Amino acid sequence: GLALAEFSGKELIKGEPDASSFPSGGLRATFVARGYTAWDPTSPAYIMENPNGSTLVIPTAFLSWTGETLDKKTPLLKSINAISAQAQRILTLFNNKSGGKVFTTVGPEQEYFLIDRNFYLARPDLIATGRTLFGAPPPKGQELEDQYFGSIPERVLAYMAEVEAELFKLGVPVKTRHNEVAPGQYEIAPIYENSNLATDHQNLLMEVLRKTAPDYGLVCLMHEKPFAGINGSGKHNNWSMATDNENLLEPGHTPHENAQFLTFTVAVIRAVAKYSEILRLSIASAHNDHRLGANEAPPAIISIFLGEQLNDIIEQLATTGGAKSSKQGGLFETGLSVLPKLPREAGDRNRTSPFAFTGNKFEFRAVGSSQNIAGPNTILNTIVAESLDYMATELEKAIAGGKDLNSALQTLLPAILKDSKKVVFNGNGYSEEWHAEAARRGLPNLKNTVDVLPVLVRKDTIDLFTKYKVYSEA
Repeated sequence: GLALAEFSGKELIKGEPDASSFPSGGLRATFVARGYTAWDPTSPAYIMENPNGSTLVIPTAFLSWTGETLDKKTPLLKSINAISAQAQRILTLFNNKSGGKVFTTVGPEQEYFLIDRNFYLARPDLIATGRTLFGAPPPKGQELEDQYFGSIPERVLAYMAEVEAELFKLGVPVKTRHNEVAPGQYEIAPIYENSNLATDHQNLLMEVLRKTAPDYGLVCLMHEKPFAGINGSGKHNNWSMATDNENLLEPGHTPHENAQFLTFTVAVIRAVAKYSEILRLSIASAHNDHRLGANEAPPAIISIFLGEQLNDIIEQLATTGGAKSSKQGGLFETGLSVLPKLPREAGDRNRTSPFAFTGNKFEFRAVGSSQNIAGPNTILNTIVAESLDYMATELEKAIAGGKDLNSALQTLLPAILKDSKKVVFNGNGYSEEWHAEAARRGLPNLKNTVDVLPVLVRKDTIDLFTKYKVYSEA
């Protein structure tokens, strides 16, 4: 007396949805409609529970019958392949056999607002646009920034605990929960993982945050700037490169002696300097335009913060061709007999920088809170792949000409830094002086999405992404 639905294993591996209906920028006309989904075996399938049953969810790539990419996952996977191929060339030069494939890792911190559902329903502007369009500031905003270290309200804590429980069921390794600076603003952050898996998990995290809020009489706002005059929400994209055995951006105790670390770091600096407009494009949206430039959000000018230790080493490299010393953090004196002396980092942090080195990774702080992180990471992977490609080619030529690796690096790294050091800035990114200085350095200041979109169809952009087969021109 029961109906049985049967399917074969091949239907799990390959599906066939309608590719003309998909919002793919008009790539597919109605009369060329066939598309394929293909199981991505590098991202585990999971079971999504709902009140009336459970669904097996399989992470998939989506391609047209002609092979064109119709999703964000496929370009991300292609960009990981591109950076892996070029990074392996560098590791081969260092005779490093620590692991085969190189991959990128991401730990995206997610900021969000929670407001009472009744207040939300009374605001047509919030419902329609995700942000307030009118109204007066409250008598007390975030002037004292006391929300940041305040206690988490009981209702919010109950919501957070349920969100975490649901995410653990789905295999998402969340680690951090806390208040953020603005009233009603909070943050959740995962442990970093392979950037493809991290992207799938990040999309799941946003869905769980939204779906769980109504159970507690709340609404979760992911708009980058839902309220004027206070902090907006970002998604700090902590990015690095790794093998199975090591983080390639780990400086060690004496980074000035770590030639491999310095080579990969200079490659990132060169990539950000050469392709800053494309990196700005990766985080462009009308939402993010409202956020960038104040209240802990970086400005639209793309620059790199290195911190005192790394900046000192880069200066030594640029001027003398080699680094002889590293600044050390030492111990932090608390001035209290009951507290031990604490180890201190070798440099401070900078919340006004869009791209900051934070110990063993770069934090791309300009990514917006509602974004799919696949786009920014696809672009970041590709521009660094191009930089590693250039450096590997130059080093291979020098070694073939009779130089050893060390002398080849002493020639190459200062030459790159001479052109690329202009993007390094450790000061206040909000100051008028920096905006004037950035203009003198020739750094682009694309203040809004309308200004930056033409970069997408420029010949150099198309050449870059077609060279590494991340995108086709179409």
